Amino acid sequence: MVGTMALLRMLLSGARKRGKPPRLAAGPSAEDEVLLDAPDDRLAPALIAAAHGGYAPAAELLAATRESAEWEHRDRYAARLAVIARSRPEWLRAWYAAAPHDPDALLVGARLAVDRCWESPARAELLRQADPAITAAADSGGPDPVPWRIALDGALGRGTGPAEFERLWGEAVRRCPHHYGSHVAALEYLAATSPGAHRACLDFAETAAQDAPEGALVRALPLRAAFACLAAGGGPGVEPARLHAAADLAIALSSAHPAADPWPAELRNLLAYVLVRLGRRADALEQLRLTGPYATSFPWEREADDPLGRFLDVRRDMGAAVARAPVPAGSGRPRYGHGRRVRSADH
Repeated sequence: MVGTMALLRMLLSGARKRGKPPRLAAGPSAEDEVLLDAPDDRLAPALIAAAHGGYAPAAELLAATRESAEWEHRDRYAARLAVIARSRPEWLRAWYAAAPHDPDALLVGARLAVDRCWESPARAELLRQADPAITAAADSGGPDPVPWRIALDGALGRGTGPAEFERLWGEAVRRCPHHYGSHVAALEYLAATSPGAHRACLDFAETAAQDAPEGALVRALPLRAAFACLAAGGGPGVEPARLHAAADLAIALSSAHPAADPWPAELRNLLAYVLVRLGRRADALEQLRLTGPYATSFPWEREADDPLGRFLDVRRDMGAAVARAPVPAGSGRPRYGHGRRVRSADH
């Protein structure tokens, strides 16, 4: 298996080669108003139509994301449409029948093919059988990085070796150097092939975030790495300052979006989770307030079979804790800078 440092250098060099504050809600939404994994206004009509067997709104939505190079939205929308196709596949079959070479239909089909295999004990073999669907989407995708992100997910599930993963990674970042989904797949591959290499994962995530434009979603990658560290018990050898810096960077990213907006909901839910684990209750409560009525399954499903219930429990607990021990503004926990270069993984 490839060494941690060699894999880290491959991931970083591949990406680098390619080349107004929100209006805050007055308080948290009432519990009976909170929604789990609610779609935004663009996606909702496509999901409703698909649930009733119609594919036209989904086709229009994904075509718009492709034509305007909205790769982050395209990635998320394709994933949500694939969820509908697992239980109600007739609309996707109709789409294939009407337009068998449509890159948008092929993209949803590739996402569906990978997702169907994921929980199976025979995942690796089933994912090999999904290769034609992934290849068809990639071949039709042109500048779209999302099929290659799906290919990276498939490679992770199959336990693909580093040379093939590097090839797929190169195709993804050549199309979009700062695509968040591709970086999440790479981060997960690095973690899977180098168990316990939490500092290396943070190195990769911090460097990717530092190289990304202001406001890019990939600037939340260190938060994802911090989450993995905390989920593993804190990540032996990882300095707490790096985990706090990841949270601070994500707080800055969250502040660039309006309050109670479904688009940054997953970022804010994950950020709240990490802040709770770091003991930053007031900051966690603020993110739970900013997310408004939009709870997301990830990351709460990691702790409970009822992610919505867990979200509400945490929100209640944070509110009570902050009420008991209010934290004055500017009270003094130092912020950790995130403008430095990252440490090498062998420190």
